[in-house]
Amino acid sequence: MILKRTLLFSLLAVFGLVSLTGCRKKKDTIAIIYVRDAANDLVPGARVVLYGQSTINQPANVVLYDTSYTNAAGEARFNFNEVYQLGQAGVAVLNIEATKDLLEGQSIIKIEEETTAEKTVFIQ
Repeated sequence: MILKRTLLFSLLAVFGLVSLTGCRKKKDTIAIIYVRDAANDLVPGARVVLYGQSTINQPANVVLYDTSYTNAAGEARFNFNEVYQLGQAGVAVLNIEATKDLLEGQSIIKIEEETTAEKTVFIQ
């Protein structure tokens, strides 16, 4: 009788724990790139490209590649919710290329899980 109660209690405890942790909704994983010119003014309409680069000797296909344009506030927003999966450690370190007319700038950004990463790129 005690064995049955212990087994039943254990099963209920495991079921309760699984149901509590299995339903956690993931938070947004976002990157925001601000583009500024040499006068430190925000640049609307700049093209911003985020992309990964292979780090092995025989380059593989780039998995992450996304393009956006800055809004009136000089901000380009990227959403990585589809890339990040719950339980994953880290998301990506990506190259940034920003261009507007003949001006261009480069940088890198580290995208971390369930946070908003921000970076400012200066174009000249």
